[in-house]
Amino acid sequence: MIELGLIDPIAAPPLSPVDRPIDLDHLSRMTLGERELEREVLRLFERQADMLVVRMRDAAPSAIAAYAHTLKGSAQGIGAWHVAQAADEVETSAHAADPAGMARAMARLTLAVGDVRVTIAELLRAH
Repeated sequence: MIELGLIDPIAAPPLSPVDRPIDLDHLSRMTLGERELEREVLRLFERQADMLVVRMRDAAPSAIAAYAHTLKGSAQGIGAWHVAQAADEVETSAHAADPAGMARAMARLTLAVGDVRVTIAELLRAH
Protein backbone atom coordinates (compact mmCIF):
# COMPACT_ATOMS: atom_id res chain seq x y z
CA MET A 1 0.00 0.00 0.00
CA ILE A 2 1.32 3.44 -0.90
CA GLU A 3 0.83 6.29 1.50
CA LEU A 4 -0.34 9.41 -0.22
CA GLY A 5 2.01 11.61 1.78
CA LEU A 6 5.01 9.81 0.27
CA ILE A 7 4.09 10.32 -3.38
CA ASP A 8 5.74 13.22 -5.12
CA PRO A 9 3.13 15.45 -6.69
CA ILE A 10 3.21 15.50 -10.44
CA ALA A 11 3.06 18.98 -11.82
CA ALA A 12 0.58 19.52 -14.60
CA PRO A 13 2.22 20.48 -17.86
CA PRO A 14 1.93 24.15 -18.71
CA LEU A 15 -1.01 25.11 -20.84
CA SER A 16 -0.28 25.34 -24.52
CA PRO A 17 -0.98 28.73 -26.12
CA VAL A 18 -4.12 27.27 -27.68
CA ASP A 19 -5.47 26.25 -24.24
CA ARG A 20 -5.08 29.71 -22.73
CA PRO A 21 -7.78 32.33 -23.21
CA ILE A 22 -5.19 34.51 -25.00
CA ASP A 23 -2.10 33.28 -26.81
CA LEU A 24 0.39 35.77 -25.38
CA ASP A 25 3.11 34.87 -27.88
CA HIS A 26 0.75 35.63 -30.75
CA LEU A 27 -0.38 38.89 -29.11
CA SER A 28 3.24 39.95 -28.66
CA ARG A 29 4.03 39.21 -32.31
CA MET A 30 0.98 41.15 -33.48
CA THR A 31 1.89 44.17 -31.35
CA LEU A 32 5.63 43.92 -32.11
CA GLY A 33 6.28 43.39 -28.40
CA GLU A 34 5.12 46.89 -27.49
CA ARG A 35 3.46 46.60 -24.08
CA GLU A 36 1.42 49.80 -24.35
CA LEU A 37 0.07 48.72 -27.73
CA GLU A 38 -0.82 45.32 -26.22
CA ARG A 39 -2.76 47.06 -23.46
CA GLU A 40 -4.65 49.25 -25.92
CA VAL A 41 -5.47 46.33 -28.23
CA LEU A 42 -6.74 44.29 -25.28
CA ARG A 43 -8.92 47.16 -24.06
CA LEU A 44 -10.36 47.64 -27.56
CA PHE A 45 -11.01 43.93 -27.97
CA GLU A 46 -12.80 43.74 -24.63
CA ARG A 47 -15.11 46.65 -25.49
CA GLN A 48 -15.79 45.33 -28.99
CA ALA A 49 -16.45 41.77 -27.81
CA ASP A 50 -18.89 42.94 -25.15
CA MET A 51 -20.72 45.18 -27.61
CA LEU A 52 -20.97 42.51 -30.32
CA VAL A 53 -22.19 39.78 -27.98
CA VAL A 54 -24.92 42.09 -26.67
CA ARG A 55 -25.94 43.04 -30.22
CA MET A 56 -26.08 39.39 -31.30
CA ARG A 57 -28.71 38.59 -28.66
CA ASP A 58 -31.47 40.59 -30.35
CA ALA A 59 -30.36 40.57 -33.99
CA ALA A 60 -31.59 38.80 -37.09
CA PRO A 61 -29.54 35.78 -38.21
CA SER A 62 -27.81 37.73 -41.00
CA ALA A 63 -26.69 40.40 -38.54
CA ILE A 64 -25.63 37.76 -36.02
CA ALA A 65 -23.46 36.15 -38.70
CA ALA A 66 -21.88 39.51 -39.54
CA TYR A 67 -21.21 40.37 -35.88
CA ALA A 68 -19.77 36.91 -35.26
CA HIS A 69 -17.52 37.22 -38.30
CA THR A 70 -16.20 40.56 -37.04
CA LEU A 71 -15.59 39.13 -33.58
CA LYS A 72 -13.86 36.07 -35.03
CA GLY A 73 -11.37 38.27 -36.91
CA SER A 74 -10.66 40.42 -33.88
CA ALA A 75 -10.19 37.36 -31.68
CA GLN A 76 -7.75 35.86 -34.17
CA GLY A 77 -5.82 39.13 -34.12
CA ILE A 78 -5.10 38.89 -30.38
CA GLY A 79 -4.80 35.11 -30.19
CA ALA A 80 -8.12 34.47 -28.44
CA TRP A 81 -8.52 31.15 -30.24
CA HIS A 82 -11.48 29.86 -28.18
CA VAL A 83 -13.43 33.05 -28.88
CA ALA A 84 -12.57 32.81 -32.58
CA GLN A 85 -13.75 29.18 -32.71
CA ALA A 86 -16.99 29.93 -30.86
CA ALA A 87 -17.65 32.99 -33.05
CA ASP A 88 -17.11 30.83 -36.13
CA GLU A 89 -19.69 28.34 -34.79
CA VAL A 90 -22.16 31.19 -34.21
CA GLU A 91 -21.54 32.50 -37.73
CA THR A 92 -21.99 29.05 -39.29
CA SER A 93 -25.19 28.28 -37.39
CA ALA A 94 -26.61 31.74 -38.16
CA HIS A 95 -26.00 31.21 -41.89
CA ALA A 96 -27.62 27.78 -41.62
CA ALA A 97 -30.64 29.25 -39.81
CA ASP A 98 -30.10 26.69 -37.04
CA PRO A 99 -31.60 28.22 -33.88
CA ALA A 100 -30.59 25.33 -31.58
CA GLY A 101 -27.03 25.33 -32.92
CA MET A 102 -26.88 29.10 -32.63
CA ALA A 103 -28.04 28.97 -29.00
CA ARG A 104 -25.35 26.41 -28.12
CA ALA A 105 -22.69 28.37 -29.99
CA MET A 106 -23.76 31.64 -28.33
CA ALA A 107 -23.46 29.99 -24.90
CA ARG A 108 -19.92 28.84 -25.76
CA LEU A 109 -19.07 32.28 -27.15
CA THR A 110 -20.35 34.01 -24.03
CA LEU A 111 -18.22 31.74 -21.82
CA ALA A 112 -15.13 32.19 -24.01
CA VAL A 113 -15.51 35.97 -23.99
CA GLY A 114 -15.88 35.85 -20.19
CA ASP A 115 -12.64 33.87 -19.89
CA VAL A 116 -10.85 36.38 -22.09
CA ARG A 117 -12.20 39.30 -20.06
CA VAL A 118 -10.77 37.74 -16.88
CA THR A 119 -7.42 37.25 -18.59
CA ILE A 120 -7.43 40.81 -19.92
CA ALA A 121 -8.12 42.18 -16.44
CA GLU A 122 -5.23 40.13 -15.05
CA LEU A 123 -2.89 41.25 -17.83
CA LEU A 124 -3.81 44.92 -17.44
CA ARG A 125 -3.17 44.71 -13.68
CA ALA A 126 0.16 42.97 -14.22
CA HIS A 127 1.56 45.41 -16.76
